[in-house]
Amino acid sequence: MTSTGRQPRLLLQRLLGGAPHLSQVWFHSAVLEKYRQAVGYNVIRTDTVGRLRGPQWTLDFGIADAGEVLIHVSAGEIAGRLPESEREHWAAHGASLPVSDNYVLMQITRGACVEDGDVRPW
Repeated sequence: MTSTGRQPRLLLQRLLGGAPHLSQVWFHSAVLEKYRQAVGYNVIRTDTVGRLRGPQWTLDFGIADAGEVLIHVSAGEIAGRLPESEREHWAAHGASLPVSDNYVLMQITRGACVEDGDVRPW
């Protein structure tokens, strides 16, 4: 379900107030297919949230839209709960809003020089 309530604003206020672990990370819901029939795993849900339980770990997630195409997890939860052995699988199913590839490159490689046009006023 798409959020239309106060939650996005409250979340942004918390993020800006120093809680980056609450940032949301989106994934295509197909990421869960691996676990649906696998021994030792259980995927359950309500209309708007779900839980993936592995043999020795759990991960709660939000269901981002009525079409059930996207799920989301807080950055802190995914970093702290998802076993390292599962991270590549989840990374392969990542989803995002449109981003500037060059900005992301600058963020992850600090000091990268990007030449993509003349500097000009906005």
